[in-house]
Amino acid sequence: MQPNLNIGNENKQKRHCCQENMRHTDRSEDEKKALMTRLKRVEGQIRGIEKMVEQDLYCPDILIQVSAATSALNSFTKVLLSNHIKGCVATDIKNGNDETIDELCNILQRLMR
Repeated sequence: MQPNLNIGNENKQKRHCCQENMRHTDRSEDEKKALMTRLKRVEGQIRGIEKMVEQDLYCPDILIQVSAATSALNSFTKVLLSNHIKGCVATDIKNGNDETIDELCNILQRLMR
């Protein structure tokens, strides 16, 4: 299921938070739940790494856990990026907002550093 998006030139929703304009994407409950599940998994892995450091555990064991957390966060990023392309970017292009392509290219460049 694709997210319900209101992202066209005239339909961009902005929310005010701490006096800043923030763009907003409406996500389905299923999409939000899947993303939050992935984030909570990463959060749990980070907490585990913190405990390992506090307990002075062996560095290679900690590094293996760091690698697992990095992999989980990368997996989250791939899912979010895929949803963004299939939803936000596709909708913007259909609405004639080609600027979103430049934004996507910039995001990809930053992700590939």
